[in-house]
Amino acid sequence: MMPASLTLPSGIALDTLLAELRRLSWGAADILRAYARGEQPPYGFPAALSVDAGGEGPVSAADLAVNRWLLDGLEAAFPAADWTLLSEETAREQLVEGQPLAAEWLWILDPLDGTKDFLQGTGEYAVHLALVRGGTPVLGVVLLPEMEELWIGVVGDDGGEAWCENRGGERSPARFSSRSRLGELVLVASRNHRDQRLEQLLEALQLGDTKAIGSVGGKVATILRGETDLYVSLSGRSAPKDWDMAAPEAVLRAAGGAFSHADGAPLTYNSGDVRQAGCLIASHGLAHGELCERAAAAMARIDPGFAV
Repeated sequence: MMPASLTLPSGIALDTLLAELRRLSWGAADILRAYARGEQPPYGFPAALSVDAGGEGPVSAADLAVNRWLLDGLEAAFPAADWTLLSEETAREQLVEGQPLAAEWLWILDPLDGTKDFLQGTGEYAVHLALVRGGTPVLGVVLLPEMEELWIGVVGDDGGEAWCENRGGERSPARFSSRSRLGELVLVASRNHRDQRLEQLLEALQLGDTKAIGSVGGKVATILRGETDLYVSLSGRSAPKDWDMAAPEAVLRAAGGAFSHADGAPLTYNSGDVRQAGCLIASHGLAHGELCERAAAAMARIDPGFAV
C-alpha cells in the first residue's frame, strides 16, 4: 500500500509514473550494460568510440546516452507535468551558483553513479532518479543494472514504503539488519574516496566490519538488504552532489532508515549549492542518534571548525 499522504503534481498518477519509471530504468540498464561490454547499445544510440580515436570514451558515451534516454522519456510521457528536470549532465547549463532553480517539483537525475566502477568493470554502478519537492526527496529510484535490481522508495508525510523489483516485476521488501550496538554495525565504504580524516573518524566510531562497494546507490542498497548498516560521507577537497544523494536518501528514508548530517540536520536539495558537504551519515536507523553524536564529537577533535 502506498502512503496516502503522497501528493504529486497536478495530473500525475502515481501508478502511471511508476510504470514509466520502470520502463525507463530497465531501458537505462540495457544501454549501460551494452556500453560496459563494448556492444552496440539499443534504441539507436551510437557505439562508444575510444578516446584515442578522437571520440568519446565509453563512460562519456554511456552517460550521454542514458541522460538523453531519461530526459526524453520523462518529457514524452508527461509533456504537461509541472516539474523541472535536472541531471548531472545538464547542471552546468542549468544552474547558476547560489541560485536555486525556481521549481516546486524537481527531478534530480544521475545517469551513471560510480564512473570509476563502470570503468574498472566491478559492476558496482547505478542510475539515480529522485523527485524532490521543496528541497526534500519524496520519490527515489536506484537502479543497479548488473544486479538486475530496481529499488523504489515512496516517502509520505506519515511514513513510506520501499521495495526492490526485478525485471519481471517481482517485489521484495527492504530488510534491515537487527544489529544495533555500534561495535557490531557493518560499515559500507568507498574503494576510491578515502582520506586520513575519514580513517580517524571511523576509528573513533569503533564499528564492526567494513564492506567496500562503489556508487552511493550501491552502498545504500547493501543497507536495504541488511548486509551493512551505515554509510559515512566526509567531504574534503570535493563533496558529493545532489544527484549522488537524493535518490538513495529517498529510498532509505522510505524504508524507515535515516540520512542526515552528523549534527542531525537533514540534507537539503536545490539550495543553490549542489555540493552535499559535511559529515553525512546514512543508516538503518537503529543507532542513528548515537552514531551522529559520536561522529560530531570526533570531528570536533579531528578537524576543529569543520561544519558537519
